[in-house]
Amino acid sequence: PMREQRLLASGAACVDLSHRGVLTVTGTDRLSWLNSMTTQLLLGLEPGESRESLVLSPHGHIEHALHPVDDGETTWLSVEPGTSEALRGWLDSMRFMLRVEVNDVTPSYAVLGEAVAEPTSGDGPLAWVDPWPGLVGDTAAYGPVEGHAGQGWRWRELLVPRGELAAFVGERPLAGTWAMEALRVAAWRPRLGRETDHRTIPHELDWLRTAVHLRKGCYRGQETIARVKNLGRPPRRIVALDLDGSEHVLPEPGAVIERDGRAIGRVTSVARHFEEGPLALAVVKRNTPVDIELLVPLADGGVVSGAQRVIVAP
Repeated sequence: PMREQRLLASGAACVDLSHRGVLTVTGTDRLSWLNSMTTQLLLGLEPGESRESLVLSPHGHIEHALHPVDDGETTWLSVEPGTSEALRGWLDSMRFMLRVEVNDVTPSYAVLGEAVAEPTSGDGPLAWVDPWPGLVGDTAAYGPVEGHAGQGWRWRELLVPRGELAAFVGERPLAGTWAMEALRVAAWRPRLGRETDHRTIPHELDWLRTAVHLRKGCYRGQETIARVKNLGRPPRRIVALDLDGSEHVLPEPGAVIERDGRAIGRVTSVARHFEEGPLALAVVKRNTPVDIELLVPLADGGVVSGAQRVIVAP
């Protein structure tokens, strides 16, 4: 895994992400329709241009994370594994009389990940380029702008016909998803289904910076986004943990973090980084002191300590 991380970080290797879902949205109303339902400004998306957007519940909780890229005729959405069917069903229910059509093309198209930050050119496959951790549009940062751990993060997802996947990879080495996850955790990059649960709002994960436009007009869950941004504070906050490297066992995602016998949060992602050692992301209560080490339980009954690195300040 460490060798794979080095190859991936250098841009020499790629990751098979063909377990991700791929949807297409066609029709002349596609961009305005998607714009009206999701958190990011998608109007005027140029061919080859990509964004990141979220689908929220009426109460502002994160339900889906979309990676949209448009080719001039079709908007392609790369989504988390196992979510494409539910997302397509919800989108179909919201079509009404608009000129749009949604299709799940996961059986025909695969996703390939690379640590590259440029869109493809010429006859290359369409690519979604991750904007993390930049500030996209009229948005807000709940974590640092200068000195952010993700400043070196580069990532894109190529949409490749499944029948051409092996030929496109060619002689390049393949890295596993462990390698990708280690680079993601080190960059403080939140992910649906890892850092999120049924109560998560974007502010808690510093996800407004790339996925939420604050002045784009109405969408489902907008009231929560605006209220917390203008009047309140998120009830929880994401933190990075430098785990004690003397243990040979790491905590499992979902491990409950306790302080004085009371649960204050949970571990969301765990990785071994080829330079930084064992790392984790966790979501804790907002008022958890930033200067204390957090004790994370292990499956064998022991504990491992983690030094906090503040992402979202209390």
